[in-house]
Amino acid sequence: MFVSDCLSVNEAGHLTIGSADTVELARTYGTPLYVFDEGTIRETLRQYKGSIDRYYGGKGLVAYASKAFACKEIYRIVESEGCGIDVVSRGELYTALSDGFPVEKIFYHGNNKTVEELTYAIEHNVGRIVVDNLTELERISAIAISQNKVVPILLRIKPGIDAHTHNFVRTGQIDSKFGVALENGEALAIIKKALAMQHLHLKGVHCHIGSQIFELEPFELAAERMVELMAQVRDETGYVIEELDLGGGFGICYTEKDAALRYDSYMEKVSVVVKEACERLHFPQPFMML
Repeated sequence: MFVSDCLSVNEAGHLTIGSADTVELARTYGTPLYVFDEGTIRETLRQYKGSIDRYYGGKGLVAYASKAFACKEIYRIVESEGCGIDVVSRGELYTALSDGFPVEKIFYHGNNKTVEELTYAIEHNVGRIVVDNLTELERISAIAISQNKVVPILLRIKPGIDAHTHNFVRTGQIDSKFGVALENGEALAIIKKALAMQHLHLKGVHCHIGSQIFELEPFELAAERMVELMAQVRDETGYVIEELDLGGGFGICYTEKDAALRYDSYMEKVSVVVKEACERLHFPQPFMML
């Protein structure tokens, strides 16, 4: 059985999490009980953030996905480590805002945001809204006009990449319900629509090709295609997109057969692809998020 570094067994034969005796925790707090090892969380955040500093000159931001677990203490830890967050609901956004999390480091994702949720996010000046489709783009524009604001957005693109994972967690292919497709021209068309909307500021493009991925090649291919799209936008419109959000989906070990990649291996490889594609296309290196 795979064992995490923060798990062990003490002299009494009790399971420990981050050196805390789980039997004593259960006696003190009762069960069921959620227990997290702060040291492991901080070390993971530092490895991801350190990879951007080391391989991409620090020109990027790591965002914690709130859907993993959202509470005030998690957000305090993430903020103290210099990272951002993804949120996918008003509840997650409310929790982050109630703890004073920096709004400029909040990314609002989701393919079915309600008008109420979008209104709430725009009222509170969320750093980036990740737009999933044309209907949502038009909704955000209307709300922005009503509030007399210019809303910073990213557009979610399906780059047409096979992530080599289970069909249920593939999200980058053309028939995925998330985002707009690259292969059929849909992505370029919605980008041009966004650029024509005066109350929207297109800051960047986003893709997420799936979850529980153990190979680097799909990430490299996605990065190259996204940079090529950004260069195409520049060539056809004159507009230079400044930000590239390459999502996540890195595999973790559920069993001893799983071969998880080092946390920093993603940026080590993908940064090379992005730099080479930018040089080939004479495109400025974007600010990168993951």
